[in-house]
Amino acid sequence: MKFISTRGFDGKFTASEAIVKGIAPDGGLFVPESIPSISKDEIEEMMNMEYYQISAKVISKFLEDFTEAELLEYTKAAYDPEKWEDKVVPLEQMNQYNDREYMLELWHGPTAAFKDVALQLLPHLMTASIKKTGESKKICILTATSGDTGKAALEGFKDLPGTEIIVFYPSDGVSEAQKLQMITTTGDNTHVIAVNGCFDDAQTGVKKIFADTEFAKMLDSNGVKLSSANSINWGRLVPQIAYYVYSYVDLLRREKIEMGEEINIVVPTGNFGNILAAWYAKQMGIPMHRLLCASNKNKVLCDFFATGTYDRRREFFKTNSPSMDILISSNLERLLFEVSGKDASKVSTWMKELNENGVYTVDPQTLKTLQRLFVGGFADEAGITKTIIDVYDRTDNVIDTHTAVGFNIYNRYHQRSKDETKTVFASTASPFKFAPAVMDAIKGAGYSNGRSNETIISELSKESGLPIPATLADISKREVRHTMKIEKDQMEETVKNILVK
Repeated sequence: MKFISTRGFDGKFTASEAIVKGIAPDGGLFVPESIPSISKDEIEEMMNMEYYQISAKVISKFLEDFTEAELLEYTKAAYDPEKWEDKVVPLEQMNQYNDREYMLELWHGPTAAFKDVALQLLPHLMTASIKKTGESKKICILTATSGDTGKAALEGFKDLPGTEIIVFYPSDGVSEAQKLQMITTTGDNTHVIAVNGCFDDAQTGVKKIFADTEFAKMLDSNGVKLSSANSINWGRLVPQIAYYVYSYVDLLRREKIEMGEEINIVVPTGNFGNILAAWYAKQMGIPMHRLLCASNKNKVLCDFFATGTYDRRREFFKTNSPSMDILISSNLERLLFEVSGKDASKVSTWMKELNENGVYTVDPQTLKTLQRLFVGGFADEAGITKTIIDVYDRTDNVIDTHTAVGFNIYNRYHQRSKDETKTVFASTASPFKFAPAVMDAIKGAGYSNGRSNETIISELSKESGLPIPATLADISKREVRHTMKIEKDQMEETVKNILVK
């Protein structure tokens, strides 16, 4: 299987080339020429597999220049139980008296967020891809983060031979725990830089660097090539498809559904990669009824699925679910390419309009196709807070602010639709990463004021009965190693100063 660009670049690439490059030469995103399928027989086989085996099986269908044996080696290492609290992506029934709701806990990895599932595996895929393509230059992983990708990428790539990793994050757009996780990162090849602006500023700056051909030539002459750890990199996205396949397989083997029965998937969404992975799982043959795209107050996606107009020309809000504080959802480009019949000219036009005017509108047929599967909704901070306490009272589960967005949108959807389909909620972060907001929801507004982050984390552990993730224990006592803060127009020069000696 070859990979092509969403914007019509005249060339095809192997999976290894797509992973190393990260982004297509014309600025488009790599997508597979065709989407492989999973048969019912294969789903039945997976019922006897562990998670790492299911992951390797799914990924092998897209990365055909890797053997399944290679992928099994990588997934087994990436999902070693010692890294994952002895459970990788457990699917938990929310309430023993409610057979409809299940939570896919994606946050048991080294940084307590769903990005670990992909970013513990991507370094294995990246180093193998470098060898397969014969690349001899140093690879610099360049990424922007709204909080979770950064730390997960840093943990995956730190001290990996032949690589450097540079992470840009919005200076005031991440939680205190997320910031401390990043700026205390060890590793001789890690660089963490605050950008004075929002996530979209950091992401736009990274995209501009990737699109600058003269800058790429200069780096190349200095023995460096850029790649990405954001979900714009296919090697970051494909491991996420596997956990949606797994959730269906696990429901089958627990006899919660019958083969062929459809399920709903609810995903709190910012950059659109996580819910896009669910869409790919559906296209492979996993029976899905509705994909619920849950946004926070920055509801650009919610409005898009309602109207067909994507308009980032709006007020930007800093919320209590900061990883979703995004107005430019990069991975939507992949979905538009697929549902428009792989019409690269349409996609290129839409992306040009977004870049130049801040808005585009899809044609009625494309919108109709999207609305048949996706349900959009949004929750503000008050709704998120209310949902955290509602879920806690109803199920005894403590959820983080992002997962709460998903529950909030689903609850309203269920009330309107009376849809009794079994539903899987993607739980994207440990509640400890956003402990002040979670404890304010449980104990009352302002409860966290005047309390240290460590105190709040400790109190949340006592309240919930959950152990504090190792990555967050005593985090404020660790040495701060990264203190640089820059303006958004200084990003390229900063990258040059780090990479060109």
